[in-house]
Amino acid sequence: MAPTVKVGDAVPEGTFAYIAYAPELDDHTACGIPTKLSTSEWKGKKVVLFSVPGAFTPTCHVNHLPPYLEKYEEFKKKGVDVVAVVAANDAFVMSGWARVFGLKDKIVALSDSDAKWSKSLGLDKDLSAIGFGTRTDRYALVLDDLKIKYIGLEPGADVTVSGADAVLAAL
Repeated sequence: MAPTVKVGDAVPEGTFAYIAYAPELDDHTACGIPTKLSTSEWKGKKVVLFSVPGAFTPTCHVNHLPPYLEKYEEFKKKGVDVVAVVAANDAFVMSGWARVFGLKDKIVALSDSDAKWSKSLGLDKDLSAIGFGTRTDRYALVLDDLKIKYIGLEPGADVTVSGADAVLAAL
């Protein structure tokens, strides 16, 4: 399926649930309190957002998220204000995944419940056949002042156009 948005479009308004990093979360018995983040908070910022079908799933956990963390400083050197990962998992799962990787305040882990926002972009995926329901597709976006500058939608199961290297090359 092709995205319903294209490079040059304004990103649709969306609100994500997330648990902001706080030192208390380093104690893994703490859960944090979900709060909301609106895409409008990205006005005037350069944002790299990459989407995974699910936290703790093999390709996402091994091949997609780790390179973004490893290359975080390269993104910052290219003027990126915010690096975020999004999935249809709930905010507690996304926070747990962020803590496993030690993302702290580097990469924001966002919950797109029921892939609602991703669906508004045409970037959702029906994985009901394998019991996962509707998920976010595997993609990456570069946003600059709420305008889409890059869309990398994966054509298959691998991490190529949505991976850290491809997005860095597009910046």
